[in-house]
Amino acid sequence: MRLAYLCNLYPAVSHSFVRREIEGVERVGHEVHRFSLRPARPDLKDEADLSEAGRTEAVLDRGVMALLGAAIILVLSRPGKSLSALTIAHRLAGPGLKQKFRHLAYWLEAAWLIRRMEALKIEHLHAHFGTNPAAVAAIAHAWGGPPFSFTVHGPDEFDAPMALGLGAKIAAANFVAAISSYGRSQLMRWSAPNEWDKIEVIRCGIDQEFLETQTRRVPTDSAEFVCVARLSAQKGLPLLIAACNRLRANGEQFSLTIVGDGEMRPALEEDLRRHKLEDVISLAGVRTSAEIREHLHKARTFVLPSFAEGLPVVIMEALALSRPVITTAIAGIPELVDDECGWLIPAGSEDALVDAMKSALHAPPEELATKGAIGRERVRRMHDATRNASLLVDAIASRRLTLR
Repeated sequence: MRLAYLCNLYPAVSHSFVRREIEGVERVGHEVHRFSLRPARPDLKDEADLSEAGRTEAVLDRGVMALLGAAIILVLSRPGKSLSALTIAHRLAGPGLKQKFRHLAYWLEAAWLIRRMEALKIEHLHAHFGTNPAAVAAIAHAWGGPPFSFTVHGPDEFDAPMALGLGAKIAAANFVAAISSYGRSQLMRWSAPNEWDKIEVIRCGIDQEFLETQTRRVPTDSAEFVCVARLSAQKGLPLLIAACNRLRANGEQFSLTIVGDGEMRPALEEDLRRHKLEDVISLAGVRTSAEIREHLHKARTFVLPSFAEGLPVVIMEALALSRPVITTAIAGIPELVDDECGWLIPAGSEDALVDAMKSALHAPPEELATKGAIGRERVRRMHDATRNASLLVDAIASRRLTLR
C-alpha cells in the first residue's frame, strides 16, 4: 500500500514513537509519505530524527497563498464535497468564534494535503493524535481525500473530548487505534456503541536499540534516579523535587537527573534554588537517544510521578534496559507496570513517592535485577515496534477490504 502519515509536529523529540512505527510499516513492505502540519523545531538531536525532518513535508511551510490556491481549485472542481468538508469542519469546531476560525484554517490545510496526496496516489492516511491532525484528516476525507484512521494517545484528547469533537472523528474514521486498554475505554466513552468495533488497541513500540542493547546490572554503588520527561505540568516534577527535599532532610544520599525541556524549566530552577537542591538534582536538558540510554544504565531506578498520561514510552525504554521504575497508577501505566517490575504509587501522593524512592535506594541488588528482568521481558512482549506496526497495517488492510 501507499500510505501517508500526518502529525501536528513531526519529527519531534517527544514523538520518536511515530518514527519507529513508520519504520516498522516500511519494514513490512509498504510505502509511507510523511506530513506534518507544522515544521520541525530546531532542537532535534538524534540523527534519525534529523533524517526524518528531511523526508517530511510541512503543510504550513507552503504558505497561505498555496493553501488558498488549493482550496479554490477544489471548490471549483468539487463544489458538493467542498460544502461537505466545510460542514464537518464546522461540526468539529464546536462553539466559539476562535474555534471556527481555527477549523477554517484546518479546512485550508486539508485542501493542500488532498492535492498533494492525490499527486502521490496515497491510498490511506493515518494521523497521530486525536487533536488537529485527526481534524484535518477528517476534513480531507469529506473533501474526497483517502480514507483515514488515527491513533489516540492521551491525555490531551481525554481532557477535552467534547471540544475536540472526538466522537465525530471516530465516526468518520475507518478505525481508531488506542495505545492501551484504558485509552480504548475512554474512546468508547465518547463514541456510540455501534462504533466500538472500530476502536483497536495498538501499542507504541520502542527503538530496537533499547532491546538489542546488552543489559547491565544496576551499579552496586549507584544512588542515581533518572527522570526523562517534558518539563510540563502533567509530569508532576514539582512533587518530585519536594520528595527529594524530604529524602535529603531524612539523611538519604542520592542524586536525580531530569532529562528534557519545556515551559516549566524556569519554575523548576527556582524550586531547586529555594530548596538548595542544585547539588542533588540536575536539569540535563534535551539529550539524544544514546545519551538517554547511558543515563539509564548509570541509574538505580527510573522515576516519573505523572499526574496525566497515556502510556509513556520512556517507561518502556527504562524497563527495556532492565531498570525498575517508580511511577503513578494512572491511565495505561498499570497495564505495563506493577510491583513485579517497580513501584506503582497513587498520583499526587508525596508520601508514597518518598516511600517508593527510599525503598528503591535500600533494595538489595537481587531485587533490582529481578524487577528489571521482568520489566524487560514485558516490554519485549508488548512493545515491539515492528510487530505493532504490522497490527496497524493489518487494521488498515482489513478495513479497506470491508469497505469495498
